[in-house]
Amino acid sequence: MKSAVSIGKKRSLGGAGRALRLIVSSLDPRAWLHVFRLVNYYNYSHVAPRRKMRVGRGGGISPNAVFSNPERIVMGDRVRIGARCHIWAGHEGGSIIIGDDCLFGPEVMVTAASYRYNDGAPVNDQLMNEADVVIGRDVWLATRAIVLPGANIGDGAIIAAGAIVKGSIPPFAIAAGQPAKVVGYRNDTR
Repeated sequence: MKSAVSIGKKRSLGGAGRALRLIVSSLDPRAWLHVFRLVNYYNYSHVAPRRKMRVGRGGGISPNAVFSNPERIVMGDRVRIGARCHIWAGHEGGSIIIGDDCLFGPEVMVTAASYRYNDGAPVNDQLMNEADVVIGRDVWLATRAIVLPGANIGDGAIIAAGAIVKGSIPPFAIAAGQPAKVVGYRNDTR
């Protein structure tokens, strides 16, 4: 039996239709309730944590970066944190130390804790393994790099886009892959 395929064309609204849609949506109380939820999320994931973190001078942090357990996050001077980065220290003791002059591309994830997976179910009820993360000076973490608990990244290293770092990366190394492996070395031009 053949299924019928429907062919249609997307209708676009004219200027009056878009204006009416704007007016109707701005009168919908659900939209305003959602605004309050967004403000609450922004406060507990960015604004309030920034007050508890130790952040050096001269850096820049994207307004949509997210921090968890900020009392265990330390950032050096001139650190740049890109859009939608997540920096999550451990709940009990896993710290994140970021050296001077580091650059985080968009959507970088650094975590000092990860769920265990053999303690039963559900996962949310399991304990977490925590280990400090140390990122040296002048490190570049490219877009969507992930740094896992216990990672130690040496000064001057470059972590490629999409790489997953666990363990140690030597100074001035260029690392790529999942898990990240050294694929070359950066020249120290200082």
